[in-house]
Amino acid sequence: MDVRLSVLDQSPIPEGSRGADALRNTIDLAKLADDLGYHRYWIAEHHGTPGLASASPEALIGPVAAATATLRVGSGGVMLPHYSPLKVAETFSALSGLFPGRIDLGFGRAPGTDPMTMFALQRDRRGPSPDDFPQQLTEVLGYLNDDLPTEHPFARLAATLPGLPERPEPWLLGSSPQSGIWAAELGLRYAFADFINAGGAEIAAQYRAEFHDSEELPSPVLAVAAWAICADTEEEAQRLASSTQMTLRLLNQGRLIPVPPVEKALRFLASQPSLAGSRERRRRAIIGDPEQVRAGLESVALQYGADELMVVTITHDHDARRRSYELIAEAFGLMPVAGEATAGMGAEDRSRRG
Repeated sequence: MDVRLSVLDQSPIPEGSRGADALRNTIDLAKLADDLGYHRYWIAEHHGTPGLASASPEALIGPVAAATATLRVGSGGVMLPHYSPLKVAETFSALSGLFPGRIDLGFGRAPGTDPMTMFALQRDRRGPSPDDFPQQLTEVLGYLNDDLPTEHPFARLAATLPGLPERPEPWLLGSSPQSGIWAAELGLRYAFADFINAGGAEIAAQYRAEFHDSEELPSPVLAVAAWAICADTEEEAQRLASSTQMTLRLLNQGRLIPVPPVEKALRFLASQPSLAGSRERRRRAIIGDPEQVRAGLESVALQYGADELMVVTITHDHDARRRSYELIAEAFGLMPVAGEATAGMGAEDRSRRG
């Protein structure tokens, strides 16, 4: 199956380690993904949790891009309601200037946290932030494309973006029908979070059917992010998955924890009642050996008609997470890229790889 393979990294914090360790693990995993031939590496945004260190994707994109040679690197995504549109445009313009042809700007509407932490992130705390995501998104795109109306009070600022003439590749992220509608109306690339909502095939179909083409993007582009764990055997993969299963179980109870070790997770799950019909059970999980995981991921891509698969993997042990991505790359026949062969590649060549 002809589909690009990419990574969505949430920078998980294993129990017994610290956030700084998780951030270093992100750099390490990105280097591995680059060597293995993955196409894209996105960093998520989450706040106020002991289990994920991905509070600032824009701070990690630069180090990841500097440590790799061929990957496109970006945000999966920037949770726009927390930020000034101009600041986001300036930040990703600067990154694009430093790493031409390799930076993605994925926008998200969700807060990436609980309501109290969301309030703590606000600059103005006299009341809740306005729900004006469409206006924010249009403004950021206006800066990046330099097409704000001439009467717009901030129109002149588009010419001051620090990374010009380079600019990031924009994407809209989502897990609901509304995000697909906006992506289609604005003619944006769309990344759907199947690992949050496994019922997105109809949303993807609607996005493609209603897509407004442009000279820049003449046809819809769809990526789907799926949760997967791959190991040499199905039994080992199921064991590794217990860490995430325990984390999700407690998250649904309002309890946030670092990613637990396998043995602790297995004991916890054994003590719990059946989850038939629960929200956790309805989440799609692709777990198994390389053949099983490839079949599962290809099935997801076919359901969505996706051009690209973004794989989300969380394990307690970082080496197990590395091994999972290695096995998936082998199962899909990705071509490892030698450092010497890519060191001199131009931005245009790098952006086409994969």
